[in-house]
Amino acid sequence: MSTIRLLGVLLLIGLTLPSRSPCACLPKDIKPTDVVSTEMRRSAKGPREIKKITVAQKLKELNARCSRGKFVDPNGKQIYFYRMIGCWGNPPADYQEILKQQEIELENLRKRYHVVEMTCNPSGELIS
Repeated sequence: MSTIRLLGVLLLIGLTLPSRSPCACLPKDIKPTDVVSTEMRRSAKGPREIKKITVAQKLKELNARCSRGKFVDPNGKQIYFYRMIGCWGNPPADYQEILKQQEIELENLRKRYHVVEMTCNPSGELIS
């Protein structure tokens, strides 16, 4: 088989194979449209608006790539999405213990992963 014909066959095979969707590297409970963080912005001519940063935007910001079915940062450290708790209008009696436990868990995760902390308030609205 000639080299040109072989290259043509390989190219054809490559074009017909299904490409891996970036979503295939996300954990099952995380969607590209999920909100990671929000930011209140004031407009000079209008009302305040809430800017939302999504998982997809955060992955782009981190220059993440899919490796072996997991997203990793440029240093090869696996990216871990962590949904924060603590957005209570009226906190439970043991809220300090809950937040302390969350911080311990985050410290342990940071030793192994590049942790992306996802807001517990994806709407960005004030909680009262």
